[in-house]
Amino acid sequence: MSDGYLSLSEVNALVKNVIRGNFPDLYWIRVEISEMKINASGHCYLEFVEKDPYSGYLLAKAQGRIWGNTFRMLRLYFEKETGQTFKAGLKVLIRVSIDFHEIYGYSLTVSDIDPAFTLGDLMQQRAAVLKQLEADGVLTLNRELTLPSLPKRIAVISSETASGYEDFVNQLKSNGGRFNFYVKIFPALMQGIQTEESVIGALNNIYDEYEQFDVVVIIRGGGAVSDLNCFDGYLLAANCAQFPLPIITGIGHEKDNSVVDMVAHTRVKTPTAAAEFLIDKMVEAENNLLSVENAVFQCADKRLVFEKNRLMSVCSKIPLYMTQMHAKYKLQLERISRNIQASVENYFIRQKHQLQLSEQVLKSASPEHILKKGYTLTLKDGKIIKSATGLQKGERITTRFYDGNIESVVENDGMECEKSTW
Repeated sequence: MSDGYLSLSEVNALVKNVIRGNFPDLYWIRVEISEMKINASGHCYLEFVEKDPYSGYLLAKAQGRIWGNTFRMLRLYFEKETGQTFKAGLKVLIRVSIDFHEIYGYSLTVSDIDPAFTLGDLMQQRAAVLKQLEADGVLTLNRELTLPSLPKRIAVISSETASGYEDFVNQLKSNGGRFNFYVKIFPALMQGIQTEESVIGALNNIYDEYEQFDVVVIIRGGGAVSDLNCFDGYLLAANCAQFPLPIITGIGHEKDNSVVDMVAHTRVKTPTAAAEFLIDKMVEAENNLLSVENAVFQCADKRLVFEKNRLMSVCSKIPLYMTQMHAKYKLQLERISRNIQASVENYFIRQKHQLQLSEQVLKSASPEHILKKGYTLTLKDGKIIKSATGLQKGERITTRFYDGNIESVVENDGMECEKSTW
């Protein structure tokens, strides 16, 4: 100190001594990595932050570093234990020494890391997303959809160049049942910070024509386990959970389930397993059809046997039935014959009686019958004379009696005849 003031280096030296004197030990601190850079020498430079858990406002910030040899060891250890890439955005529990450099200022030098803390934080984040999905009532919606018995039309979300997509398509083409599948890919990024947005975009494209498909398959080939956390976001999970088609995931991890796996209709291990699952569904449908076919044949055979036996039984009864019917109709014919004969006899009796009555009427109206009563007929030239005025004096007439005729001569004109009264 000279002339009553301090130089900057002197101030920084004082600060350095204060910090070293008051913070001589190593300290475990909880931070979030907001930035991370690795230089050519392998040293890792970071920015640590702390945010308010409710508002997200920044509460604190500090620079950090991990020297090259330490970084290589800690990075390998962390990623092996957590399955996550050591990168910005993670919350970590680190052991640091607190230091101050006259030129570079205040910083935290990392010497150790606790993977269990990060795992716990990731699990908490995943649990929070699942809890929110459940609270929104969408967690199980996709799982509740009915998977078509013939899932032949498949919309695939994957990277076009991914080996997993090629494995999926090849597996479908080489199926032993020779089933035909229609596959259309909707490209998306399958790792990195843009994965969630990219997959949601692909889902939206599928939705525009979802009636053309039976299922959606989300697959990725290989990749680090750490890449799985991009399938844990709420927005992607909510889109998958509410999608109108069953979603099958084959993201490529056997042990770990992402949130998308948990909301999807069906989760399988790999893209190849996804193809095998669809093939198995087709085989199952084919077996069901064969089972139905066999059941129909068996039912038809049983029915044919039943109808044959019934026909034989009917045939065996036909002679007896015919005899019975013959006897029955013979009796009916005999009864009808008797009825006809009686009807004919009655008809003839009625007609005979009618004829007799007519005969009597005719006889009573005949000239002979009238003549027997004492009446006579007068004829002139063979014609009956109805009036005396028609006769002339001197004409010969014939008077017919019941028992004979008499010839007479008219003595006076008919005009001169006196009218007689009775």
